[in-house]
Amino acid sequence: MKFTAPRRLHWLLLISAVIIFLDRLSKTWVTLNIKFGDAIPVIPHVLRITHWTNDGAAFSLFADSARPNLVRWGLIGFTLLAALVILVLLIRLGDKFTLTSVALALVFAGALGNVHDRIAYGSVVDFIEVHIFSYHFPDFNIADSSVCIGAGLLLLDSIFQKKPSEQ
Repeated sequence: MKFTAPRRLHWLLLISAVIIFLDRLSKTWVTLNIKFGDAIPVIPHVLRITHWTNDGAAFSLFADSARPNLVRWGLIGFTLLAALVILVLLIRLGDKFTLTSVALALVFAGALGNVHDRIAYGSVVDFIEVHIFSYHFPDFNIADSSVCIGAGLLLLDSIFQKKPSEQ
């Protein structure tokens, strides 16, 4: 009798779904409760909840493009392709929880959270503003955080990956 490990894919997709839900909920709240361009201080001089949009990629790259519609649809196409690749990887790795599978679930959620905004509204809602001393970090959202945390976990996993002899 062959023993197969229980599939964990549904749990990984649940992680993604929760992140997408929190991203949508927070962006909707910000849109309905904070006037565009305004902010609510959370920790004075450190953290504010703002209401901005980003027409470009990460850190507003390509936001001032001469062809914004081309940038928008290019980003949508790239993000959907990347999300499809990640979904295939999740399906292949879905038999266990690993740092890699959880990281991919986070990146998948972040990609879908932001691509939803691009398709539905033409830009992404950003609302978390951080100041560290005199440095102002570009505004971001939960989907952005999910992508960054997932990418960081993938990096850590690749750095600390066990050698084949240790597995």
